[in-house]
Amino acid sequence: MKPAAVLLPLLLLLSAGTPVHVRGTKSIIALYGETIVVPCNDGATPPSDLMFIKWKYEKEGDSPGDLLIKHPNGGPATVQATDSYARRVSSDDKYSLHITQASLKDQRIFTCMVVSGSNLEEYPVSVVVHKEPSSVEIMDKPQALQKDKLATVGTCVATDANPAATVTWKKNGKPLVGDGKAVMIIPSLKLDPATGLSTNSSTLQYVATKDDVGAVFSCVSTHEQSNKEISLEPFPVHYPSETVTLQIMSNGPIKEGDNVTLKCLADGNPPPSSFFFHVKGKKTLVENSDTYTLNAINREAAGEYKCSLADNEKVEASQKIVVSYLDLSLSPTGRVVKTVGDALSVKMEENSSGSPRVSWTKNGKPVKKPEIRNLTFADAGVYMCEVSTIHLTQRASFELVVEGKPVITSLTKRRTGDVKVLTCEAEGVPEPIFQWSINITNVKNSSYNNGKAIHKITVVPTVNLTVTCIVSNKLGEDVRTINVSSVIKEENRNREDSQDQTALIVGIILALIIAAVVGGLGYWLYMKKRQGTWKTGEEVGTSEESKKLEETNHNV
Repeated sequence: MKPAAVLLPLLLLLSAGTPVHVRGTKSIIALYGETIVVPCNDGATPPSDLMFIKWKYEKEGDSPGDLLIKHPNGGPATVQATDSYARRVSSDDKYSLHITQASLKDQRIFTCMVVSGSNLEEYPVSVVVHKEPSSVEIMDKPQALQKDKLATVGTCVATDANPAATVTWKKNGKPLVGDGKAVMIIPSLKLDPATGLSTNSSTLQYVATKDDVGAVFSCVSTHEQSNKEISLEPFPVHYPSETVTLQIMSNGPIKEGDNVTLKCLADGNPPPSSFFFHVKGKKTLVENSDTYTLNAINREAAGEYKCSLADNEKVEASQKIVVSYLDLSLSPTGRVVKTVGDALSVKMEENSSGSPRVSWTKNGKPVKKPEIRNLTFADAGVYMCEVSTIHLTQRASFELVVEGKPVITSLTKRRTGDVKVLTCEAEGVPEPIFQWSINITNVKNSSYNNGKAIHKITVVPTVNLTVTCIVSNKLGEDVRTINVSSVIKEENRNREDSQDQTALIVGIILALIIAAVVGGLGYWLYMKKRQGTWKTGEEVGTSEESKKLEETNHNV
């Protein structure tokens, strides 16, 4: 439709005195880069006698600019704009104005003019374009913070926003407020002349303390469209050492001969890497390490040790080292050879840093300190002296060998089956040699232990013998004899003894049988005599006769 055709109805309305009703200005918010939708009369249904709707806008200097006209016949709108809006504006079925690719230049008043047969209404709409920050980031971050020194924690930048984003700082989740001393917050706002977008930045300067170790600083960007918070990793807080500590690296009390390591620790951050170690009046610089080792320490090295900072020797620490020691001297030692009857004297000396406890063992069993005037073979053995304190133990020993000519302690015989076992036991050192006065048919057993020797032989004597056991070593000999009867004669004697016993038993049995027969016969005669008396009517015998008869029967 030509502009003249549109203006004619409008001129007729104005000439007829129809008033123009201008409604209050409404506001809408559009998003940067997207399509702006401006409703006409909040999207209300147009009047029934609608002729057309026209959209216009305010140019710079408040001069109007035409955008488009749309008729109620449902056809497309007629674009009247000749500037950049010509290819960006359109209208929908509800007569709303559409503007593509919204920018800050679109922040102005757009007016919807509703022209009907009886009225002319204008509905102005103010458009505000919002844009959230393109990015929020923290720049100029330091590697560490220095204690008691004002340092930049970072610069938080919220880029290209409209309206400008608000930037604030937090520490451990709590807002930071600049005080001009320990907390300095420096804001900055820049406007892009090409786009009109704002970049807001905020620089935080902070005086750190030891308490800020592990503190988390964060930047908060606040905008109508979005909020964003960015946190920094905790900064190390550097500060000089104020105190040092000297440690004695040992698993337990220090003993003579141990390697002892001294460790110097400072409370600074970062910790210092060089120290002075003061060892027995001598100062030694140790670089790139905090330890110093004393090799094979001895009792003379006990005393006070110090360490200090290499750059400030006034900051020092000290520790006292106590060295435990224990000396043991024993006489005699090694292998000691004595003779039976000799005396044994033992000398033990100890020197220690504590209160020692002394104990003795012989062949592993507790004994008293050996002081013997008259040695016997039983005194031989390994003697050990043990001296101990709380932390140390020393041992020394000697082996006592008691020599002497052998002495036979026992010579016995025992029959086993058809043989006789002879056992000769003796004491003597060195080990004695056994000899017998007969030919040995079989050595049953032989042993030697702790100066005691046992020698067993088996013999089958056919005649009675006198057997001699001879034991000897380099110091002398001993002899003992024993009588051994013949095995055959013992068997004959046993057989004769068995026959005699049999004859004795047979005689006893015969005697018992004869006594029983005689007793029975006497009883029979007595009873027969009594029967004759009953037949003649004679009186029975007196009571004395009855008693005699009973005694006779009892004896039988």
